[in-house]
Amino acid sequence: MGQEIAQKSDLARMLRERLDCELTAYLDACVRCGLCAKSCHYYLTDGEPESIPGYKLNRVGGLYRRLVRLPDRVLSRDSSETRLTDEFLKAMVDVAFGRCNMCGRCGFHCSIGLDVSKVTHRIRGVLGELGGVPEGLDSTVQAAVETGNNMRITRNEWVDTVKWLEEELRAEVSDEKASMPLDVHGARILYAVNPREPKFFPLSLSAVAKVFYAAGEDWTMSSEFFDVTNYAYYSGDDVQAEMLAKNLTSEAERLGVSALVLSECGHGYYSARWHVPRYADGKQRIQVLSILELLWDYIRTGRIKVDPSANKGRVTLHDPCHLVRKGGIIEEQRNILKNVVSDFVEMTPNRERNFCCSGGGGSLSMKVFANRRISSGKLKAEQIRRTEAEIVATPCHNCIDQLLELDKHYKLGVKILTVTELVADALVLPAECDSEEERL
Repeated sequence: MGQEIAQKSDLARMLRERLDCELTAYLDACVRCGLCAKSCHYYLTDGEPESIPGYKLNRVGGLYRRLVRLPDRVLSRDSSETRLTDEFLKAMVDVAFGRCNMCGRCGFHCSIGLDVSKVTHRIRGVLGELGGVPEGLDSTVQAAVETGNNMRITRNEWVDTVKWLEEELRAEVSDEKASMPLDVHGARILYAVNPREPKFFPLSLSAVAKVFYAAGEDWTMSSEFFDVTNYAYYSGDDVQAEMLAKNLTSEAERLGVSALVLSECGHGYYSARWHVPRYADGKQRIQVLSILELLWDYIRTGRIKVDPSANKGRVTLHDPCHLVRKGGIIEEQRNILKNVVSDFVEMTPNRERNFCCSGGGGSLSMKVFANRRISSGKLKAEQIRRTEAEIVATPCHNCIDQLLELDKHYKLGVKILTVTELVADALVLPAECDSEEERL
């Protein structure tokens, strides 16, 4: 037997603290029907029983019953599942971090609606207390906690990048008054970004600035807290997740804006929109919106003009799990694309029943599971190939990174873009509208 890493009483306490009545009911309610197996991209690609959502749930359930429930605790003999060894920890990390993206798809196929992703989230928190968070994910969380963003971008780097992009914007729209404002008090909206945008994908940040310019939006960004992501939600550390979420909401309150608008980020939206109220005793002090909601409102109301012929070639849409299935932003991106591209085609299945690309749940940061992440993304690659699309639009930078790898590995030959980039490419700027009216 390996060396004990903790006392059973400690693990029992962690389980009691994190598994509420709803989740313990899940552990008892699973009827082992197996319907969840065919919903999981991990199981469908590797065929291993350990990847079945019901297996993961029952692994946790067995542990809970043996350590917490009095009759089971008294009557059960010691087993490998309750000996807190290094082997035990590795097995649980593999189940909770290596075989689950917390995408929630299994809940849609469960005959009684059990949400395994909620249990996974809580068990990740337990493993975190035991020191089991994989290195890449843990370092990403610590970067955000220590510096305010997950890529350790300094304030000077961020401000310099924004100023450089502002100069590019002015040249593109031929207007020296065009701006990418920082720290403006009393603006209508505060816009938060994924740090990968200024670091690696500045065109996506330029795209939203161009759209805001065309819409005449009253907006600002913060020079201090600008990171929409919240990887502590993925690690299961609610204390750190609350702190990161409040960085944005507190900054919005400090600047006196009316709404916090979030860049295209699946879990960032889910965390800020649905978890902040839980952290704040159910009180949402400021309106939280996805940029997709704002873009569709601009188009729907005629606040911006777009020309779909500017985006030629077939476009398909990948639905980020935390934004769509768990976050409720479903039709906005479809309405946008139908107005800004010439040829839009859906993947099958789509919307709430979409397959995860396997990039979520913090998996991109965990190198130890990289091979499994790529192999379990095969279903998404096959979906894309069947559409015969040239462009894949997805409103999430985690998904973009994963799709870029899938494109390379499975030789799809597609271009990966954000929805905002396609909107920016289709924009008819005010000066162009005036010129067209004059010609008519």
